[in-house]
Amino acid sequence: MSTVTVPPLLTSPRDDATHLYKAFKGFGCDTAAVVDILAHRDYNQRSLIQHEYKSMYGEDLGNRLKSELSGSLEKAVLAWMPDPAARDATMLSRCFTGEVINLRAATEIICSRTPSQLQQVKQVYHARFNTYLERAIQCQASGDHMKLLLALLTKPRYEGPEVDRALADHDAKALYKAGEKKLGTDEAKFIKIFSESSRAHLAAVSYAYHNMYSRSLKKVIKNETSGLFEYALLTLLQCAENPGKYFAKVLHDAMEGIGTNDSTLIRVIVTRAEIDMQYIKQEYRKKYGKTLNDAVKSETSGHYQSFLLALLGPNH
Repeated sequence: MSTVTVPPLLTSPRDDATHLYKAFKGFGCDTAAVVDILAHRDYNQRSLIQHEYKSMYGEDLGNRLKSELSGSLEKAVLAWMPDPAARDATMLSRCFTGEVINLRAATEIICSRTPSQLQQVKQVYHARFNTYLERAIQCQASGDHMKLLLALLTKPRYEGPEVDRALADHDAKALYKAGEKKLGTDEAKFIKIFSESSRAHLAAVSYAYHNMYSRSLKKVIKNETSGLFEYALLTLLQCAENPGKYFAKVLHDAMEGIGTNDSTLIRVIVTRAEIDMQYIKQEYRKKYGKTLNDAVKSETSGHYQSFLLALLGPNH
């Protein structure tokens, strides 16, 4: 469920474009006005605003925002403007080709998206960056981690809710034989099952595993695998069972300790605000005893804080 609140009496995209242009004019940018408009528009509305701005003023709104804003606010607003597939493709490109290679963030994006979302991201990635996403993965990732990510991008997966209980039991037994029962781990079996299973099926496999062997599949993954391969498997499993809980923990970890990981904070809030942020907020409060809004408020400031809080919606 989206947390983006759109005003009941909405101005037209043309009026929004005009107000943004006025916010950019003069000495300094009226940043509060920019935040107030863009943080309260859904993707379709933002797309229309960008179209109107270009036709009225002959310049790209994204480029203007880049020149007017700075720091974390600039990164958050620029990440907010594109459609989800373009946003993910751009984020993945930065993960693979930026000054700092961020395979963990790339893994989170790929393992938390649906198969149909990944197909769109692959198309946009190739169109924008003139290379295949699979090629970027082959250049930066390695071993079982690379094999799993490539399998997720190439193998078809069912997206519906139906589950074959007998097949779930069969796969649970196969994972037991590939992991706990044998000396060493048959990583190929884990890759096959995790890359070919729907979310509903993977959740059913996890349930069956616990019933059969009185151990959580999550613990088994932690014992049998390591590094980014472990992280990828855990992300797939947790997003199958409870994506809200998974992202609540990602956000908590980003704000825990000294300093805040703003790139993670921006990535998760911006990409989930129009999907399931309501559930993430519920899980955050349940697990950490405070609202996500209050946590963000204590770790951020200024217009950047205002923008993120607007995407999160009411404080509950």
